[in-house]
Amino acid sequence: MDQDRWIAHFHRNRQDRPEPDWDAPLTMEPRAHHLLTRSLEQFQLGDGGGPARLIAWNARRRLAADPLFARQAALWFAEEKEHSRLLGEAVRRYGGRPITGHWSFSCFLFCRRCFGLGVELTVLLMTEIASTAYYRLMQRHCGDSALEQMCALILRDEAAHILFHGDRMRRRGAGLLGRRSRRMLGHAAATMLWVNHGPALRALGATTGAFYGELRRELDRFEGRLGA
Repeated sequence: MDQDRWIAHFHRNRQDRPEPDWDAPLTMEPRAHHLLTRSLEQFQLGDGGGPARLIAWNARRRLAADPLFARQAALWFAEEKEHSRLLGEAVRRYGGRPITGHWSFSCFLFCRRCFGLGVELTVLLMTEIASTAYYRLMQRHCGDSALEQMCALILRDEAAHILFHGDRMRRRGAGLLGRRSRRMLGHAAATMLWVNHGPALRALGATTGAFYGELRRELDRFEGRLGA
C-alpha cells in the first residue's frame, strides 16, 4: 500500500466538498418521513457519531508500532465524523434530534472492542460495505434532492474507504478472517442494518431483495479486487 497516496487522498478529499441543499422543499409521504427520521437518527450515531478512533483492546499498542497507519486511521475517522455531521443535518431537516444510544450501536461497539484490532478493522469494513447498500437504496428511492446529494457524497467517500481497506489487506495479508468468514460477517452486519433500517427503506419503495442484492455485489467487488 502506498501510504503517502492514501494520506494525500484523505487531505485532498476535504477540499471543495459541495454541501447538500438542506433548505430544499420537503416532499415525502408522512409515514415514510417518520420512519426515515428514526433511521437517520440511528445512522448519525453509528456512522461517526460514536468514538472517532479504533477502540479494540490492543489498538493503542498496534497503532503505536505503526505511526503511518495511525495517521491514516485518524484521517479515515475524520471522514466518518463528517458523515455524522451530514447525517445530523439530515436529521434536523426532518425534525428529528440526535440520539446518544441504541442497542445495535452497543453491540457494534462490543464487537469492535473485544476481539482485537484485526477483527475490529474487518467489522468496520463490512459495516461500510453494508452501509453502501443502505445509502444506494436511499439515494435511489428517497425523492429528496438534499438526501440524494448527501448520499452521493457519502457513497463517494465509502467507495474510497473500501479501496483503502483492500489495499491494507493486500499489503499485510487478509488477516484472521478468510473470504467465507468475511462474507458471513458482511451478511450479519447487513442483517443487523436491515432489522433497524429496513422499515424506512421499504417505506421509500426499496425491497429486501434489492438490499441484499446490493450487498452481494459490493462483497463480490471487494473480494475480486482483494484477489486481483
